[in-house]
Amino acid sequence: MTSLHNHGVCHWSRFMKIRKLVCFGLLLLPFAAGAQVVDVIVARAQATELADPIESLGTLRAAETADLTTSITEIIAEIRFRDGERVSAGQVLVALTNREQLAELAAAEASVEEAERQFQRVQDLAGRGQESRAILDQRQRELNTARAQLQAVEARLSDRLIVAPFDGVLGLRNVSVGSLLSPGTVVTTILDDSVMKVDFSIPELFLSLIEPGLAIEARSSAFANRTFHGRVTGLSNQVDPVTRSFRIRAEIPNDERILRPGMLMNVTLQTGSREAVIVPEEAILSRGRNHYVFIVDEARETAVRRRDVELGRRYPGQVEIRGGLDEGERVVVHGGFRLSDGDRVSVRAVVEPGQSLAAILSGKTES
Repeated sequence: MTSLHNHGVCHWSRFMKIRKLVCFGLLLLPFAAGAQVVDVIVARAQATELADPIESLGTLRAAETADLTTSITEIIAEIRFRDGERVSAGQVLVALTNREQLAELAAAEASVEEAERQFQRVQDLAGRGQESRAILDQRQRELNTARAQLQAVEARLSDRLIVAPFDGVLGLRNVSVGSLLSPGTVVTTILDDSVMKVDFSIPELFLSLIEPGLAIEARSSAFANRTFHGRVTGLSNQVDPVTRSFRIRAEIPNDERILRPGMLMNVTLQTGSREAVIVPEEAILSRGRNHYVFIVDEARETAVRRRDVELGRRYPGQVEIRGGLDEGERVVVHGGFRLSDGDRVSVRAVVEPGQSLAAILSGKTES
């Protein structure tokens, strides 16, 4: 009996010792976790001026465009242009048959010459008192009539020529020599592509922010690495009651002649700037719809604090912070996924303004 009692006491004593050791170990766990130091790279939240752009889609149009046709019915005698050729204002592009008009022109010129001789002769006689004033006035009327008839013939002859109305580039030819050209038949098109117009719509909410002269940026998938700059030239005089938007027209210089009518453009309106705080995009961590950063405590250099933040617009490599962070605070941009609130850290590098995290990491790798 005594032996069983002593055996039970020994087991109880051993159990109590083990329990004390376990409890003591559990008490030390937070200290052990807190003792782990995480290497991090940080960057300071920067204050900067940000633009609030308005984005839309627009279609390009040439500054000027025209269908080239004729006002008469006549056979085409000569075509003097090539597809896609650049031409100057007044350059003859198509000549129609004009034999009859050339004959009329010769006759009209002869009539003018004769009328001028007769007027000059009577004028000399009237000056010497040998001819009446009435005859002189009659010769003057005959000269005026001859000149008017010559101008009419020249106009009919001019109708037999199709000329470029302005400097521009031609489209594809739609007619051939010898074919009968009638009014309304389009010979080709011409457009002035030195400046391109772009029409687009934006919500009426922004109406008060838009005025002629406002700068725009435009991009096309055809030129992925190019940004084209222009300015607003006009606004529609009414708002669409269905879409609650209004039309805007802007002009973009096209000195290189690479933009074409009909191209789809992503248009950005620059409506002004405002003060904002930004951080590198690598600083932002998310859980569900919540976003947060880790801040290196300035008072406790080796500790971090988790801070919920409100995000604004995103820019290449940067994110706007609209709430929860002040200018100058240091945020973790590398190593944050391993952190919890209150963890100890060792700051290994600082991303300076204009420097990228990738550059620092590649430098560390090379070393």
